[in-house]
Amino acid sequence: MHIIVCMKQIIDLEKIRIKADTREPVLEGVPVRFGDFEKNALEEAVRIKEKQSDPSTSSGQVVKITAVAIGSLKLKDTIKEALAIGADEAILLTDPAFNGSDPMGTARALAKIIQKLGGGDLILLGEGSTDNHTGQVPSRLAELMGLPQVTYVRELAVLEGGVVPNGRIRAVRDLEDAQEVVEVGLPAVVSVTGELNTPRLPPLTAILKAARKPTKTWGLNDLGVAASEVGANASTIQVLSNLAPVQQRKQVVFEGEVGETVNELLKALEREGVLSA
Repeated sequence: MHIIVCMKQIIDLEKIRIKADTREPVLEGVPVRFGDFEKNALEEAVRIKEKQSDPSTSSGQVVKITAVAIGSLKLKDTIKEALAIGADEAILLTDPAFNGSDPMGTARALAKIIQKLGGGDLILLGEGSTDNHTGQVPSRLAELMGLPQVTYVRELAVLEGGVVPNGRIRAVRDLEDAQEVVEVGLPAVVSVTGELNTPRLPPLTAILKAARKPTKTWGLNDLGVAASEVGANASTIQVLSNLAPVQQRKQVVFEGEVGETVNELLKALEREGVLSA
């Protein structure tokens, strides 16, 4: 069984500084990491591998996990986390031509990677990226590859005896006012939510072993795509503004005894809706 997990490299949003005069974000020097939902997808792949590879189960099949990621050159360091968590190998796209790609361009690149890998039995993605959260890539990828898809997955299981080919999975979908249980045959594309699991923290031994796992870096020529199909050149999205909200100081001064000051402060916060009575 081959599980392919699509990872996205994002800047660490908690480390962004905002210019006070222009309200613009300062992105230079901000560290990068993988998105939260992608880590949920990877964790689930590792759990499936651990269960399906268990000789005590009826399946006892060999499971291989490939982590696929698109990002900057820093990705060569970032991907070590995915390998330490449990991915067996990694495929990276660090070509500058992929910069500024919109969901369609990203889906095209991922489809080419998966095709070059010979396809996958289960393709896992996050429901949406932590930065843009368009939620379009999984559906576009499934359409390009002609595969069934299951979205908003909060529970996932490979059915007993669900070895490939002709394997099946059961998923619980988290809808707005209900939960839906579906079954689908493999291969399939599945996008997951944060309720699916809690990603593990890899031990030091796994981090050291990660550096020895196979990692390949591919570019446009390896995928057989033109720059006009991916990246900023192919994007139809134009960012008009990316500014922090306007914030104004109330300039309220509380004077008097400590007890009185605290009470007045609490009342003021209640009036502002920060606290509830």
